[in-house]
Amino acid sequence: MSGLCGWMARCGAVPEPAAAPPVTPEAVLARMAAPLSRFDGAPLALDAGDTGAVAVAAIDGSRHLYQQDGLQVAIWGRPMLHGSADDVAGRLASLWLSRGVAACACLSGPFCLAILDAFSGSAVLAVDRAGIHPLCYASNAQGLFFASSLDALLAHPSVRAALDPQALYHYLYHHMVPGPGTAYVGQQRLLPGEYLHVRAGRRYRGSYWQLEFQERAYARTRASFAIKQQEFLRLLRLSVESSLGGDSGGTGAFLSGGTDSSTLAAIVGQVTGRPARTYSIGFDAPGYDEMAYARLAASHAGSIHHERYVTPGDVLAAIPAMAAAFDQPFGNASAIPAFYCAQMAREDGVIRLLGGDGGDELFGGNERYARQALLSQYGRLPAMLRQAVIEPLLLRERAGKPWRLAGKARRYIEQASLPLPARLDSHNLLLCHGYRAVLEDGFIDTIDPGMAAGCLNGAYWERQGQGLSQINELLALDMRFTLADNDLVKVRTACELAGVEAAFPFLHDAMVAFAARLAPQDKLDGMRLRPFFKRALADILPPAIVRKKKHGFGLPFGLWLHRHAPLRDFAFDNLAQLRRRGIVRPAFIDDLQCRLLAQHPAYHGTMVWLLMMLEQWLSHHPAALGALAGGFAASATETPAVLDPTA
Repeated sequence: MSGLCGWMARCGAVPEPAAAPPVTPEAVLARMAAPLSRFDGAPLALDAGDTGAVAVAAIDGSRHLYQQDGLQVAIWGRPMLHGSADDVAGRLASLWLSRGVAACACLSGPFCLAILDAFSGSAVLAVDRAGIHPLCYASNAQGLFFASSLDALLAHPSVRAALDPQALYHYLYHHMVPGPGTAYVGQQRLLPGEYLHVRAGRRYRGSYWQLEFQERAYARTRASFAIKQQEFLRLLRLSVESSLGGDSGGTGAFLSGGTDSSTLAAIVGQVTGRPARTYSIGFDAPGYDEMAYARLAASHAGSIHHERYVTPGDVLAAIPAMAAAFDQPFGNASAIPAFYCAQMAREDGVIRLLGGDGGDELFGGNERYARQALLSQYGRLPAMLRQAVIEPLLLRERAGKPWRLAGKARRYIEQASLPLPARLDSHNLLLCHGYRAVLEDGFIDTIDPGMAAGCLNGAYWERQGQGLSQINELLALDMRFTLADNDLVKVRTACELAGVEAAFPFLHDAMVAFAARLAPQDKLDGMRLRPFFKRALADILPPAIVRKKKHGFGLPFGLWLHRHAPLRDFAFDNLAQLRRRGIVRPAFIDDLQCRLLAQHPAYHGTMVWLLMMLEQWLSHHPAALGALAGGFAASATETPAVLDPTA
């Protein structure tokens, strides 16, 4: 994946007694950097001073390091500083001396950074506005330690691995570990647009940038559709050109056949003046294969198209390596097809892949936005009508033959009666079964089950009081959870495993700002998803793709469990191993394998995948497994960083 790592020693810290001859700071840096360059073999640049050390492992153009007079600046990524990519680290050092933490806001594009200032005894860590490049940190009596992955962070001898049972519960609930938490006690991750400022022995955490919606911006200027379309297409070309990184010959694009990836395939051709190189994955499974749309998009864009059909055997072969590649448990099964797509591109000589991630979260492309709008209609009915007429009629127990229409209306009312964001979890696997039926009592004693939903609630309610439309509230939530914590992690890690760099044109800062200015009805008009986006691209995309529903690289895992004995045996063997971990009840695993999976292969296949990947992750991360061997204790968290008064 490439990345950066390092530390800043706490003033007056006494080194821990060494059980072996001490190693040099350069050797420790190299050990931390090893997990960062394990797949792409990226070159390492490092600088180790008396109080601080930084290293960046990345290919040319993504590796930036500056050192002078006790000031160290390390940047991983392709950021722009006031519109220029030249000497970013050196110019950021100057801005730090004059502006302090505010210098972070001068950067745009994908990056994470570390600034260590020995003269003032302070340090700053920061990540880009979309959270494309991650950065984790831990602090203790020895100092501040940081890295782009938890595996690299744990490679420092002063950082301890203590598995957090609360994080494991969050994984089973959300299918990933939401930030700012991580799988380990005392180790945190910066959220999009955040920084950590350490000075005088105290940590201050704040945001140098936040997504600000300006829902009436275009209404105030009376901008016509033609004006907005012209600006959108200009920014789209700018975003793609920026994401090419000056080397269009080594860049390809994912192509699922959806509107976002099909748009990128077309725009790459316009920007470079030659056909894009596109890559698609298909499945020989009814309801999952969208290769026909990918072929249509490739033909329409005139791209040089490559495709591969992923088989159950391919999935079986990739699972162990994929579990090892993630630095904490991750349950999105579409990481497997994303990996094979990236591997196909790498074998074709591609070193950078463009992904359409972010288009749905900026312009309103997810089906649930329309569904939530429909559910919200119920709350607008008069309370007397709802409580005195509709609900007594539909929610009462009916004797005799079931009324099918009433059953559908009842389910609608049950969901519509839940407030947002709680109703987003109405199909949550852990909630549907009940966590006490799934998890061991000893494990439950170490967690707070309410914290999982609290992660979602906290992010959602941050936007309350701003007078935003429901669609923008949901988009902001998805930029945090669906995108930064899930989709970007999936694509970035899948590409890392294949030795390819991932880039996301829709998350270009100018494109994000443009989408934030659009009116709510440009993103959701009644039940019509992203009407502006589709209308603006009507002359670029085939009509069939504009009309199609969102799908993506979904994996037919539950279906294949029934058809492919080796995959099923592997999955069930992992569940047998997990039975002994003290996390999941053996009785639930038995019920899952014998009854639930047969009842609903797709839905309960997801639970099999989650449990299988948890066991695989544990078995491929010795530090986590060693922490687990001692049993679960009550989760301890580090003292939180306070809000920075200088933000």
